[in-house]
Amino acid sequence: MARKSSRRQAAERAAVTAERFTRLYRLLRLLSEAPQTRQALARRLRIDVRGFYRDLELLRTSGITVTLTESRYSLIGALDAALALLPFPDPRLTLGEARQLARGRGPANKRIKEQVDRLTP
Repeated sequence: MARKSSRRQAAERAAVTAERFTRLYRLLRLLSEAPQTRQALARRLRIDVRGFYRDLELLRTSGITVTLTESRYSLIGALDAALALLPFPDPRLTLGEARQLARGRGPANKRIKEQVDRLTP
């Protein structure tokens, strides 16, 4: 039996709500501007310390590198590359829409097709 890659497992586990996606998106944009303290980031995002660390862990398990240097967090790498790895909320597609997307040729289309095939025996 083939094992799933750790990146794929992380992506499958990282389902996010639209509200959390928006917050994570804002967090990445803030981190890309300049290194910032946890307190400043949490205040700007209107989250508590626990929420900050949960969001930070989700970014890291998604393959996004955020470092802490001298009490300041910063994004390593390009913002566009980090945004490409950001988990996206469930688009609430119908089966017909999912099948239409599955007809494409790219890697995302292939993932949709695999999921449609797995869920519709």
